[in-house]
Amino acid sequence: MHAFGVPGMSVAIAQDGKTVVAKGYGVRSIATRAPVTPDTIFPIGSESKAFTSAALAILVDEGKLKWSDHVADKLPGFKMYDPYATAHMTVRDLLTHRSGLGLGEGDLMIIPNTTRSRADIVHALRYLKPRTGFREQFAYDNILYIVAGALVQAVSGQTWEQFVRQHLFGPLGMTDAATLYDPSNPNAVALHGRVDGPIRGMGPETILKEVLDSQAAAPCGLINASATDMAKWMAMWENDGMLPDGQRLLSAASVRELRAPVVVVPTDAFGPAVAKLIPLPTLQDYALGWFVEEDFGHEVIEHTGAVFGALAALYFVPDKHVAFSVVINSEDSGARLAVVYHLLAYYLGQPQQDWIGHLKQIRQGMVQQTLMQMKHLPKQYVANDKSSLPMTGYAGTYSDPWYGTMTVSARSHGKLWIRFNLTPGMQGPLEHVADDTFRAHWNDRGIEDAYVTFHVDGGHIGSIAMQPVSPLADFSFDYRDLHFRPATQSN
Repeated sequence: MHAFGVPGMSVAIAQDGKTVVAKGYGVRSIATRAPVTPDTIFPIGSESKAFTSAALAILVDEGKLKWSDHVADKLPGFKMYDPYATAHMTVRDLLTHRSGLGLGEGDLMIIPNTTRSRADIVHALRYLKPRTGFREQFAYDNILYIVAGALVQAVSGQTWEQFVRQHLFGPLGMTDAATLYDPSNPNAVALHGRVDGPIRGMGPETILKEVLDSQAAAPCGLINASATDMAKWMAMWENDGMLPDGQRLLSAASVRELRAPVVVVPTDAFGPAVAKLIPLPTLQDYALGWFVEEDFGHEVIEHTGAVFGALAALYFVPDKHVAFSVVINSEDSGARLAVVYHLLAYYLGQPQQDWIGHLKQIRQGMVQQTLMQMKHLPKQYVANDKSSLPMTGYAGTYSDPWYGTMTVSARSHGKLWIRFNLTPGMQGPLEHVADDTFRAHWNDRGIEDAYVTFHVDGGHIGSIAMQPVSPLADFSFDYRDLHFRPATQSN
Protein backbone atom coordinates (compact mmCIF):
# COMPACT_ATOMS: atom_id res chain seq x y z
CA MET A 1 0.00 0.00 0.00
CA HIS A 2 2.82 2.37 0.82
CA ALA A 3 4.70 1.55 -2.38
CA PHE A 4 1.73 2.35 -4.63
CA GLY A 5 0.02 5.02 -2.52
CA VAL A 6 -3.18 3.11 -1.76
CA PRO A 7 -5.37 4.59 1.01
CA GLY A 8 -7.26 1.44 2.04
CA MET A 9 -7.45 -2.29 1.39
CA SER A 10 -9.83 -5.11 2.27
CA VAL A 11 -8.55 -8.70 2.35
CA ALA A 12 -10.51 -11.91 2.89
CA ILE A 13 -9.32 -15.52 2.76
CA ALA A 14 -11.57 -18.55 3.08
CA GLN A 15 -10.19 -22.07 3.34
CA ASP A 16 -12.01 -25.38 3.72
CA GLY A 17 -15.28 -23.46 3.76
CA LYS A 18 -14.33 -21.26 6.71
CA THR A 19 -13.09 -17.69 7.13
CA VAL A 20 -9.33 -17.56 7.72
CA VAL A 21 -8.82 -13.82 7.25
CA ALA A 22 -11.26 -10.90 7.10
CA LYS A 23 -9.33 -7.73 7.67
CA GLY A 24 -9.13 -4.08 6.71
CA TYR A 25 -5.97 -2.04 6.25
CA GLY A 26 -5.36 1.68 5.94
CA VAL A 27 -8.05 4.35 5.75
CA ARG A 28 -11.48 4.69 4.16
CA SER A 29 -10.81 8.26 3.07
CA ILE A 30 -7.75 10.48 2.79
CA ALA A 31 -9.96 13.28 4.13
CA THR A 32 -11.47 11.68 7.25
CA ARG A 33 -8.68 9.14 7.89
CA ALA A 34 -11.32 6.76 9.30
CA PRO A 35 -9.79 3.26 9.50
CA VAL A 36 -10.80 0.35 7.28
CA THR A 37 -12.35 -2.48 9.30
CA PRO A 38 -13.45 -6.01 8.36
CA ASP A 39 -16.97 -4.58 7.90
CA THR A 40 -16.01 -1.65 5.65
CA ILE A 41 -17.68 -2.06 2.26
CA PHE A 42 -15.78 -1.60 -1.00
CA PRO A 43 -17.11 -1.72 -4.58
CA ILE A 44 -16.23 -5.09 -6.11
CA GLY A 45 -16.94 -4.03 -9.71
CA SER A 46 -17.36 -6.84 -12.21
CA GLU A 47 -17.15 -9.50 -9.53
CA SER A 48 -20.85 -8.59 -9.32
CA LYS A 49 -21.37 -10.58 -12.53
CA ALA A 50 -21.06 -13.83 -10.57
CA PHE A 51 -23.93 -12.70 -8.33
CA THR A 52 -26.07 -12.08 -11.41
CA SER A 53 -25.26 -15.49 -12.87
CA ALA A 54 -25.95 -17.07 -9.46
CA ALA A 55 -29.33 -15.32 -9.36
CA LEU A 56 -30.20 -16.88 -12.70
CA ALA A 57 -28.96 -20.25 -11.43
CA ILE A 58 -31.42 -20.04 -8.54
CA LEU A 59 -34.22 -19.48 -11.06
CA VAL A 60 -32.96 -22.52 -12.98
CA ASP A 61 -32.96 -24.57 -9.75
CA GLU A 62 -36.55 -23.43 -9.12
CA GLY A 63 -37.58 -24.66 -12.56
CA LYS A 64 -38.51 -21.19 -13.77
CA LEU A 65 -35.74 -21.00 -16.35
CA LYS A 66 -33.36 -23.14 -18.39
CA TRP A 67 -29.87 -22.17 -19.50
CA SER A 68 -30.91 -23.11 -23.04
CA ASP A 69 -34.02 -20.90 -23.01
CA HIS A 70 -34.05 -18.18 -25.66
CA VAL A 71 -33.85 -14.73 -24.09
CA ALA A 72 -36.38 -13.32 -26.57
CA ASP A 73 -38.97 -15.77 -25.24
CA LYS A 74 -38.45 -14.66 -21.64
CA LEU A 75 -37.67 -10.93 -21.82
CA PRO A 76 -40.14 -8.65 -23.61
CA GLY A 77 -38.45 -6.12 -25.87
CA PHE A 78 -35.16 -8.00 -26.19
CA LYS A 79 -33.64 -7.48 -29.62
CA MET A 80 -30.09 -7.58 -31.00
CA TYR A 81 -28.92 -5.77 -34.14
CA ASP A 82 -28.52 -9.16 -35.84
CA PRO A 83 -31.87 -10.99 -36.24
CA TYR A 84 -30.12 -14.36 -36.01
CA ALA A 85 -28.57 -13.40 -32.66
CA THR A 86 -31.95 -12.17 -31.45
CA ALA A 87 -33.61 -15.48 -32.31
CA HIS A 88 -30.85 -17.74 -30.97
CA MET A 89 -29.42 -15.89 -27.94
CA THR A 90 -29.81 -18.16 -24.91
CA VAL A 91 -29.56 -17.39 -21.21
CA ARG A 92 -26.11 -18.99 -21.27
CA ASP A 93 -25.05 -16.72 -24.15
CA LEU A 94 -25.95 -13.61 -22.12
CA LEU A 95 -23.25 -14.48 -19.61
CA THR A 96 -20.33 -15.61 -21.79
CA HIS A 97 -19.21 -12.56 -23.81
CA ARG A 98 -19.61 -14.15 -27.23
CA SER A 99 -22.58 -12.19 -28.59
CA GLY A 100 -20.62 -10.53 -31.40
CA LEU A 101 -20.37 -7.17 -29.64
CA GLY A 102 -16.91 -5.63 -29.42
CA LEU A 103 -14.85 -5.10 -26.25
CA GLY A 104 -16.81 -2.76 -24.00
CA GLU A 105 -19.21 -1.84 -26.80
CA GLY A 106 -22.08 0.28 -25.52
CA ASP A 107 -20.44 1.05 -22.17
CA LEU A 108 -20.91 4.78 -22.68
CA MET A 109 -24.58 4.14 -22.00
CA ILE A 110 -23.57 3.59 -18.35
CA ILE A 111 -20.05 5.05 -18.07
CA PRO A 112 -19.47 7.38 -16.28
CA ASN A 113 -23.18 7.45 -15.35
CA THR A 114 -26.59 7.57 -16.96
CA THR A 115 -30.17 8.73 -16.58
CA ARG A 116 -31.39 5.63 -18.44
CA SER A 117 -33.43 2.85 -16.91
CA ARG A 118 -32.53 -0.82 -17.31
CA ALA A 119 -35.38 -1.13 -19.82
CA ASP A 120 -33.91 1.75 -21.84
CA ILE A 121 -30.60 -0.10 -22.11
CA VAL A 122 -32.33 -3.31 -23.18
CA HIS A 123 -34.07 -1.31 -25.93
CA ALA A 124 -30.86 0.41 -27.10
CA LEU A 125 -29.13 -2.97 -27.51
CA ARG A 126 -30.75 -3.37 -30.95
CA TYR A 127 -28.66 -0.48 -32.34
CA LEU A 128 -25.24 -1.86 -31.35
CA LYS A 129 -23.67 -3.23 -34.52
CA PRO A 130 -21.74 -6.46 -33.94
CA ARG A 131 -18.00 -6.64 -34.55
CA THR A 132 -17.95 -10.38 -35.19
CA GLY A 133 -20.37 -13.20 -35.82
CA PHE A 134 -22.62 -14.54 -33.07
CA ARG A 135 -20.70 -17.01 -30.83
CA GLU A 136 -17.62 -16.49 -32.99
CA GLN A 137 -15.20 -15.23 -30.33
CA PHE A 138 -14.82 -13.79 -26.84
CA ALA A 139 -15.18 -10.02 -26.34
CA TYR A 140 -15.85 -8.79 -22.82
CA ASP A 141 -19.00 -6.71 -22.40
CA ASN A 142 -21.07 -5.19 -19.59
CA ILE A 143 -24.32 -4.42 -21.37
CA LEU A 144 -25.56 -8.01 -21.62
CA TYR A 145 -25.18 -8.49 -17.87
CA ILE A 146 -27.55 -5.55 -17.48
CA VAL A 147 -29.90 -7.44 -19.79
CA ALA A 148 -29.40 -10.48 -17.53
CA GLY A 149 -30.48 -8.35 -14.58
CA ALA A 150 -33.63 -7.37 -16.48
CA LEU A 151 -34.21 -11.07 -17.20
CA VAL A 152 -34.07 -11.84 -13.46
CA GLN A 153 -36.92 -9.38 -12.96
CA ALA A 154 -38.93 -10.63 -15.95
CA VAL A 155 -38.83 -14.22 -14.69
CA SER A 156 -39.02 -13.71 -10.90
CA GLY A 157 -41.25 -10.65 -10.65
CA GLN A 158 -38.68 -9.03 -8.33
CA THR A 159 -36.16 -6.41 -9.31
CA TRP A 160 -32.60 -7.66 -9.58
CA GLU A 161 -31.81 -5.73 -6.38
CA GLN A 162 -34.66 -7.32 -4.43
CA PHE A 163 -33.80 -10.79 -5.72
CA VAL A 164 -30.09 -10.52 -4.87
CA ARG A 165 -30.79 -9.21 -1.37
CA GLN A 166 -33.39 -11.89 -0.62
CA HIS A 167 -31.85 -14.94 -2.31
CA LEU A 168 -28.09 -14.25 -1.98
CA PHE A 169 -27.16 -11.62 0.61
CA GLY A 170 -29.77 -12.85 3.11
CA PRO A 171 -29.03 -16.60 3.13
CA LEU A 172 -25.27 -15.96 3.05
CA GLY A 173 -25.42 -13.54 5.97
CA MET A 174 -23.80 -10.78 3.91
CA THR A 175 -25.16 -8.13 6.27
CA ASP A 176 -22.85 -5.34 5.11
CA ALA A 177 -23.39 -5.82 1.38
CA ALA A 178 -25.26 -3.37 -0.85
CA THR A 179 -26.32 -3.40 -4.49
CA LEU A 180 -25.12 0.17 -5.10
CA TYR A 181 -22.38 2.50 -3.92
CA ASP A 182 -23.67 5.02 -1.41
CA PRO A 183 -21.07 7.43 0.02
CA SER A 184 -23.42 8.27 2.91
CA ASN A 185 -23.36 4.64 4.11
CA PRO A 186 -21.44 4.71 7.42
CA ASN A 187 -19.51 1.58 6.33
CA ALA A 188 -18.54 2.89 2.88
CA VAL A 189 -15.12 3.95 1.65
CA ALA A 190 -14.35 7.09 -0.32
CA LEU A 191 -13.19 6.35 -3.86
CA HIS A 192 -9.83 7.73 -4.95
CA GLY A 193 -8.02 8.33 -8.22
CA ARG A 194 -5.18 10.26 -9.83
CA VAL A 195 -6.79 12.55 -12.39
CA ASP A 196 -4.72 15.74 -12.34
CA GLY A 197 -1.79 14.53 -14.43
CA PRO A 198 -1.30 14.30 -18.22
CA ILE A 199 -3.07 10.90 -18.17
CA ARG A 200 -5.33 9.20 -15.68
CA GLY A 201 -3.21 7.44 -13.07
CA MET A 202 -0.72 10.30 -12.68
CA GLY A 203 -0.78 13.12 -10.16
CA PRO A 204 -1.83 13.27 -6.50
CA GLU A 205 -4.43 10.95 -5.03
CA THR A 206 -7.78 12.72 -4.73
CA ILE A 207 -11.31 11.76 -3.74
CA LEU A 208 -13.32 11.36 -6.93
CA LYS A 209 -16.38 13.48 -7.52
CA GLU A 210 -17.80 11.27 -10.26
CA VAL A 211 -18.49 7.68 -9.22
CA LEU A 212 -20.45 4.93 -10.90
CA ASP A 213 -23.74 4.88 -9.02
CA SER A 214 -26.38 4.37 -11.70
CA GLN A 215 -28.92 1.80 -10.59
CA ALA A 216 -29.36 0.59 -14.17
CA ALA A 217 -25.79 -0.73 -14.30
CA ALA A 218 -25.84 -2.60 -10.99
CA PRO A 219 -26.10 -6.19 -12.35
CA CYS A 220 -22.85 -5.86 -14.27
CA GLY A 221 -20.68 -4.29 -11.62
CA LEU A 222 -21.99 -2.20 -8.71
CA ILE A 223 -22.19 -4.52 -5.69
CA ASN A 224 -20.34 -3.33 -2.57
CA ALA A 225 -19.20 -5.77 0.10
CA SER A 226 -16.93 -6.08 3.12
CA ALA A 227 -14.13 -8.52 3.82
CA THR A 228 -16.51 -10.33 6.18
CA ASP A 229 -19.09 -10.59 3.38
CA MET A 230 -16.62 -11.78 0.76
CA ALA A 231 -15.32 -14.54 3.03
CA LYS A 232 -18.90 -15.89 3.33
CA TRP A 233 -19.45 -15.68 -0.43
CA MET A 234 -16.21 -17.56 -1.13
CA ALA A 235 -16.88 -20.19 1.53
CA MET A 236 -20.18 -21.05 -0.19
CA TRP A 237 -18.33 -21.72 -3.45
CA GLU A 238 -15.75 -23.88 -1.66
CA ASN A 239 -18.65 -25.88 -0.22
CA ASP A 240 -20.10 -26.43 -3.72
CA GLY A 241 -23.15 -24.27 -3.08
CA MET A 242 -23.80 -25.28 0.54
CA LEU A 243 -24.46 -22.85 3.40
CA PRO A 244 -22.93 -23.32 6.88
CA ASP A 245 -26.24 -24.72 8.21
CA GLY A 246 -26.18 -27.50 5.62
CA GLN A 247 -28.83 -25.94 3.39
CA ARG A 248 -28.15 -25.49 -0.30
CA LEU A 249 -27.97 -22.04 -1.85
CA LEU A 250 -27.17 -23.49 -5.29
CA SER A 251 -27.64 -27.03 -6.54
CA ALA A 252 -24.55 -29.07 -7.33
CA ALA A 253 -25.64 -29.04 -10.99
CA SER A 254 -25.80 -25.25 -11.03
CA VAL A 255 -22.37 -24.91 -9.39
CA ARG A 256 -20.91 -27.16 -12.11
CA GLU A 257 -22.69 -25.19 -14.82
CA LEU A 258 -21.54 -21.81 -13.55
CA ARG A 259 -17.91 -22.96 -13.43
CA ALA A 260 -17.87 -24.87 -16.71
CA PRO A 261 -15.70 -23.20 -19.40
CA VAL A 262 -17.64 -22.03 -22.44
CA VAL A 263 -15.44 -19.78 -24.57
CA VAL A 264 -11.66 -19.38 -24.95
CA VAL A 265 -10.27 -16.01 -23.88
CA PRO A 266 -7.55 -14.71 -26.26
CA THR A 267 -4.33 -13.46 -24.69
CA ASP A 268 -4.94 -9.95 -26.05
CA ALA A 269 -8.64 -9.85 -25.07
CA PHE A 270 -8.20 -6.67 -23.01
CA GLY A 271 -5.54 -4.99 -25.09
CA PRO A 272 -1.73 -5.09 -25.05
CA ALA A 273 -1.39 -2.83 -21.98
CA VAL A 274 -3.26 -5.27 -19.72
CA ALA A 275 -1.37 -8.22 -21.18
CA LYS A 276 1.91 -6.58 -20.13
CA LEU A 277 0.72 -5.93 -16.59
CA ILE A 278 -0.85 -9.29 -15.82
CA PRO A 279 1.10 -12.57 -16.13
CA LEU A 280 -0.84 -14.72 -18.55
CA PRO A 281 -2.11 -18.15 -17.46
CA THR A 282 -1.39 -21.24 -19.54
CA LEU A 283 -5.00 -21.32 -20.71
CA GLN A 284 -7.96 -19.10 -19.87
CA ASP A 285 -11.65 -19.56 -20.61
CA TYR A 286 -14.83 -17.81 -19.55
CA ALA A 287 -17.66 -19.65 -17.82
CA LEU A 288 -20.87 -18.05 -16.48
CA GLY A 289 -19.65 -14.98 -14.61
CA TRP A 290 -16.18 -16.44 -13.95
CA PHE A 291 -12.82 -16.77 -15.68
CA VAL A 292 -11.43 -20.31 -15.50
CA GLU A 293 -7.72 -20.81 -16.07
CA GLU A 294 -4.78 -23.10 -15.52
CA ASP A 295 -1.94 -21.81 -13.37
CA PHE A 296 1.05 -24.11 -12.77
CA GLY A 297 -1.12 -27.18 -13.34
CA HIS A 298 -3.96 -26.04 -11.07
CA GLU A 299 -7.44 -24.95 -12.03
CA VAL A 300 -8.04 -21.37 -10.86
CA ILE A 301 -11.44 -19.68 -10.96
CA GLU A 302 -11.27 -15.92 -10.73
CA HIS A 303 -12.70 -12.55 -11.60
CA THR A 304 -11.50 -9.00 -11.17
CA GLY A 305 -13.47 -5.80 -10.88
CA ALA A 306 -12.96 -2.10 -11.51
CA VAL A 307 -15.04 1.00 -10.99
CA PHE A 308 -14.00 4.64 -10.70
CA GLY A 309 -11.81 4.75 -7.60
CA ALA A 310 -11.76 1.06 -6.63
CA LEU A 311 -10.27 -2.22 -7.87
CA ALA A 312 -11.04 -5.78 -6.81
CA ALA A 313 -9.85 -9.34 -7.40
CA LEU A 314 -11.19 -12.72 -6.27
CA TYR A 315 -9.32 -16.00 -6.83
CA PHE A 316 -10.48 -19.51 -5.98
CA VAL A 317 -8.25 -22.61 -6.20
CA PRO A 318 -10.60 -25.61 -5.96
CA ASP A 319 -8.02 -28.36 -5.37
CA LYS A 320 -6.48 -26.32 -2.54
CA HIS A 321 -9.91 -25.49 -1.08
CA VAL A 322 -8.91 -21.87 -0.74
CA ALA A 323 -10.16 -18.54 -2.06
CA PHE A 324 -9.07 -14.96 -1.48
CA SER A 325 -10.42 -11.49 -2.15
CA VAL A 326 -8.41 -8.26 -2.39
CA VAL A 327 -10.09 -4.86 -2.84
CA ILE A 328 -8.63 -1.34 -2.74
CA ASN A 329 -10.25 2.10 -2.70
CA SER A 330 -8.04 3.60 -5.39
CA GLU A 331 -7.00 2.87 -8.97
CA ASP A 332 -3.39 1.95 -8.12
CA SER A 333 -3.61 -1.55 -9.55
CA GLY A 334 -0.10 -2.60 -8.61
CA ALA A 335 -1.01 -2.90 -4.94
CA ARG A 336 -3.96 -5.18 -5.62
CA LEU A 337 -1.95 -7.35 -8.02
CA ALA A 338 1.08 -7.62 -5.73
CA VAL A 339 -1.07 -9.09 -2.95
CA VAL A 340 -2.95 -11.38 -5.38
CA TYR A 341 0.24 -12.75 -6.92
CA HIS A 342 1.83 -13.26 -3.52
CA LEU A 343 -1.17 -15.26 -2.28
CA LEU A 344 -1.49 -17.23 -5.50
CA ALA A 345 2.20 -18.19 -5.45
CA TYR A 346 1.93 -19.13 -1.76
CA TYR A 347 -1.06 -21.43 -2.20
CA LEU A 348 0.25 -22.98 -5.43
CA GLY A 349 3.68 -23.65 -3.91
CA GLN A 350 5.54 -21.39 -6.32
CA PRO A 351 8.59 -19.23 -5.49
CA GLN A 352 7.85 -15.66 -4.55
CA GLN A 353 9.15 -12.78 -6.62
CA ASP A 354 9.63 -9.09 -6.00
CA TRP A 355 6.03 -8.45 -7.01
CA ILE A 356 6.09 -4.83 -5.90
CA GLY A 357 9.29 -3.99 -7.76
CA HIS A 358 8.20 -5.91 -10.85
CA LEU A 359 4.79 -4.23 -11.06
CA LYS A 360 6.20 -0.76 -10.39
CA GLN A 361 8.70 -1.24 -13.20
CA ILE A 362 6.02 -2.37 -15.65
CA ARG A 363 3.75 0.51 -14.72
CA GLN A 364 6.52 3.07 -15.11
CA GLY A 365 7.39 1.67 -18.52
CA MET A 366 3.76 1.82 -19.65
CA VAL A 367 3.42 5.43 -18.52
CA GLN A 368 6.64 6.51 -20.21
CA GLN A 369 5.65 4.80 -23.44
CA THR A 370 2.20 6.42 -23.34
CA LEU A 371 3.58 9.91 -22.71
CA MET A 372 5.97 9.41 -25.61
CA GLN A 373 3.09 8.37 -27.88
CA MET A 374 1.17 11.48 -26.89
CA LYS A 375 4.14 13.65 -27.84
CA HIS A 376 4.35 12.06 -31.29
CA LEU A 377 0.76 12.29 -32.44
CA PRO A 378 -0.61 11.21 -35.80
CA LYS A 379 -0.77 13.96 -38.39
CA GLN A 380 -4.47 14.68 -37.86
CA TYR A 381 -3.77 15.68 -34.24
CA VAL A 382 -0.79 17.97 -34.88
CA ALA A 383 -1.97 21.45 -33.93
CA ASN A 384 -2.83 24.03 -36.59
CA ASP A 385 -5.16 27.03 -36.93
CA LYS A 386 -7.17 25.65 -39.86
CA SER A 387 -10.85 24.76 -39.76
CA SER A 388 -13.49 24.15 -42.40
CA LEU A 389 -16.15 26.16 -40.59
CA PRO A 390 -16.38 29.12 -38.24
CA MET A 391 -16.61 27.90 -34.64
CA THR A 392 -20.37 28.48 -34.54
CA GLY A 393 -20.71 26.23 -37.58
CA TYR A 394 -19.95 23.16 -35.46
CA ALA A 395 -22.79 23.84 -33.02
CA GLY A 396 -25.81 21.59 -33.14
CA THR A 397 -27.48 18.51 -31.73
CA TYR A 398 -26.09 15.18 -32.88
CA SER A 399 -27.54 11.73 -32.46
CA ASP A 400 -26.14 8.22 -32.21
CA PRO A 401 -28.63 5.33 -32.51
CA TRP A 402 -27.56 3.51 -29.35
CA TYR A 403 -26.25 6.36 -27.22
CA GLY A 404 -28.81 9.09 -27.88
CA THR A 405 -28.08 12.80 -28.33
CA MET A 406 -25.04 14.98 -27.80
CA THR A 407 -25.11 18.78 -28.06
CA VAL A 408 -22.36 21.16 -29.18
CA SER A 409 -23.20 24.76 -28.33
CA ALA A 410 -21.47 28.07 -29.03
CA ARG A 411 -20.64 30.22 -26.04
CA SER A 412 -19.10 33.67 -25.66
CA HIS A 413 -15.99 34.55 -27.67
CA GLY A 414 -16.68 31.72 -30.11
CA LYS A 415 -15.92 28.97 -27.59
CA LEU A 416 -17.59 25.60 -28.03
CA TRP A 417 -19.14 23.43 -25.33
CA ILE A 418 -19.95 19.71 -25.61
CA ARG A 419 -22.58 17.90 -23.56
CA PHE A 420 -23.60 14.23 -23.57
CA ASN A 421 -27.28 14.65 -22.87
CA LEU A 422 -27.98 11.30 -21.16
CA THR A 423 -24.81 11.31 -19.04
CA PRO A 424 -25.00 13.66 -16.03
CA GLY A 425 -21.85 15.73 -15.67
CA MET A 426 -20.30 14.67 -18.96
CA GLN A 427 -19.76 18.10 -20.44
CA GLY A 428 -17.00 20.59 -20.95
CA PRO A 429 -15.21 22.91 -23.39
CA LEU A 430 -14.07 21.85 -26.85
CA GLU A 431 -10.55 23.01 -27.61
CA HIS A 432 -9.60 23.29 -31.27
CA VAL A 433 -6.68 21.03 -32.17
CA ALA A 434 -6.30 20.88 -35.92
CA ASP A 435 -8.53 21.20 -38.98
CA ASP A 436 -11.93 19.86 -37.85
CA THR A 437 -10.66 18.02 -34.77
CA PHE A 438 -11.23 19.25 -31.23
CA ARG A 439 -10.35 17.96 -27.79
CA ALA A 440 -13.14 17.53 -25.24
CA HIS A 441 -11.94 18.57 -21.78
CA TRP A 442 -14.66 17.18 -19.53
CA ASN A 443 -15.42 19.21 -16.42
CA ASP A 444 -15.01 16.07 -14.35
CA ARG A 445 -11.35 15.22 -14.75
CA GLY A 446 -12.12 11.59 -13.92
CA ILE A 447 -13.66 11.19 -17.40
CA GLU A 448 -11.15 10.41 -20.13
CA ASP A 449 -10.65 13.31 -22.57
CA ALA A 450 -11.59 12.59 -26.17
CA TYR A 451 -10.69 13.77 -29.64
CA VAL A 452 -13.83 14.89 -31.50
CA THR A 453 -13.50 14.99 -35.31
CA PHE A 454 -16.23 16.57 -37.43
CA HIS A 455 -16.42 15.21 -40.96
CA VAL A 456 -17.29 18.21 -43.13
CA ASP A 457 -18.35 17.91 -46.77
CA GLY A 458 -19.51 20.85 -48.83
CA GLY A 459 -19.78 23.06 -45.80
CA HIS A 460 -22.04 20.64 -43.96
CA ILE A 461 -21.25 18.27 -41.09
CA GLY A 462 -22.03 14.72 -42.12
CA SER A 463 -20.83 12.82 -39.05
CA ILE A 464 -18.63 12.94 -35.97
CA ALA A 465 -16.00 10.43 -34.88
CA MET A 466 -14.39 10.25 -31.44
CA GLN A 467 -11.56 8.45 -29.72
CA PRO A 468 -9.89 8.70 -26.30
CA VAL A 469 -6.82 10.91 -26.02
CA SER A 470 -4.91 8.54 -23.74
CA PRO A 471 -3.75 5.21 -25.20
CA LEU A 472 -4.23 3.78 -21.68
CA ALA A 473 -7.88 4.83 -21.40
CA ASP A 474 -10.14 2.10 -20.02
CA PHE A 475 -11.99 0.16 -22.72
CA SER A 476 -15.32 1.34 -21.28
CA PHE A 477 -14.64 4.77 -22.75
CA ASP A 478 -15.67 3.32 -26.10
CA TYR A 479 -15.79 6.61 -27.99
CA ARG A 480 -14.81 4.77 -31.16
CA ASP A 481 -18.16 2.99 -31.20
CA LEU A 482 -20.10 6.26 -31.40
CA HIS A 483 -21.37 7.39 -34.80
CA PHE A 484 -22.94 10.78 -34.29
CA ARG A 485 -24.81 12.51 -37.09
CA PRO A 486 -26.81 15.74 -37.10
CA ALA A 487 -30.03 14.95 -35.28
CA THR A 488 -32.10 15.98 -38.32
CA GLN A 489 -30.47 13.22 -40.39
CA SER A 490 -31.76 9.70 -40.42
CA ASN A 491 -29.59 7.19 -38.53
